[in-house]
Amino acid sequence: MNIGIQQPITANSLNFWQAMNPILQLGWPMILTQLFIMGTGFLDTAMAGNYSSVDLAGVALGNNLLWPIFMLLTGITMALTPITSQLNGAGRLKETGFQIQQGLWLCLGSSALMVIILMNVTVIYEISGVQPEIASIASDYLFAAAWGMPPVILYVALRHACEGLGQTRAPMIIAGSVLPINAVLNYALIYGEFGLPEMGGVGCGWATAIVFWIEFMLMLCVIRFPFFKATGFFERLSLPDAQAAMNILKLGVPIGLLIFIEMAAYAIVTFLIARIGIVDMAAHSIAGNLNWLTYVIPMSIGAAASIRIGFLVGADRLSDARSTASAAFKFALVYALVVSLVLVAFRYQLVGVYTDDQDVLAVAGTLMLFIAVYQIIDDSQAVAGGALRGYKDTTVPMVFGLVGYWFLALPVGYGLANGHLGFPALGVYGYWAGISIGMGLVAPCLAFRLWHLSGRRDKIKQLAAQRSEQALG
Repeated sequence: MNIGIQQPITANSLNFWQAMNPILQLGWPMILTQLFIMGTGFLDTAMAGNYSSVDLAGVALGNNLLWPIFMLLTGITMALTPITSQLNGAGRLKETGFQIQQGLWLCLGSSALMVIILMNVTVIYEISGVQPEIASIASDYLFAAAWGMPPVILYVALRHACEGLGQTRAPMIIAGSVLPINAVLNYALIYGEFGLPEMGGVGCGWATAIVFWIEFMLMLCVIRFPFFKATGFFERLSLPDAQAAMNILKLGVPIGLLIFIEMAAYAIVTFLIARIGIVDMAAHSIAGNLNWLTYVIPMSIGAAASIRIGFLVGADRLSDARSTASAAFKFALVYALVVSLVLVAFRYQLVGVYTDDQDVLAVAGTLMLFIAVYQIIDDSQAVAGGALRGYKDTTVPMVFGLVGYWFLALPVGYGLANGHLGFPALGVYGYWAGISIGMGLVAPCLAFRLWHLSGRRDKIKQLAAQRSEQALG
């Protein structure tokens, strides 16, 4: 289509609060959803640890394998969020049902793959040389969790679709409602209460599988609401369509890979730090947990910005989309500055919530300074990445992440930690310095990409068009 001379897209169509208000309305339920999900993981860890240290190690080891793979596969269906939001903004709501069905067909394949992996992890632990008693608990834990993979992968896809339609409160309510259920099931299955067998940490796996089924059943109730029926999802059953599936994969695979790249890099760093010593590992775990707590808000704001920008792009309100991206990025910077000051001022008090060991306090307190320093780049890259997803731009951010985390953060961190780059061996601090340097590359690249893309009408239209074709006939 001939669109004539390209006029620059400006970011002054909406003021800051006009642009941020819809994001905040979408974002606050997403923040609570993530906190509820974190709460579920915390319950598993805390209750397994209260049973025995071996069970704690087994559950933690299992989760280190479970979640990177899970996020890789479910990250693919995150493509449904920008797809549905852009179609919704374009007034093509009836077409989203077809896209959602195609996403669910893909989920059947990814869930089967997930089950196969989780039920055959014993060989992985044997090769890695993990202590047999810990490996046994981890393997049994993952075997149990595997029974919940098909429903939860379908649930996550439907959640992404609901969020793309601007409905973020229903997933929040589901995540919050299963939190106490998970606690009761953990208690019953770990300790053998209410006539159930005593399973220790493995009981967390069965509790998780049951909770996954409950989440899926609750989501089946949600999709009966009018907002979801309006998508045409129930009007006809569409068989798997190769072209539509390929469009989803082209958009979703880079999203899943980027999440996997980040999580896998952190998992490798955790493994390497564990070889240094108990104090360093404990400090690293505390710092990582506090870092994640501060990251939930910008991550959720980035996801909300993705939804809002996708809607505006679909509605051809590209100037408003640019204003929205700008406002979200500014919000992230201000938030990061405030959090950095809090982390520096109260770092020992925050670490003290987790431990009273003076050696761990000293190391973790220093690591908090690293978190405070890179808070700006970490939070800004979360929002910039989310905004780019709203434009359906996922491949380039994935490349940035691959280079930043795997070709820079990991080798530089390893070199600094072990004194291979002309510096004295910095140990755990070297790994965190490497992560900071890697993020220092990714964040400005994403910010420049967002600034450049959001001003290019031709490129925005190209990205929107090449992944919106459907086979509706």
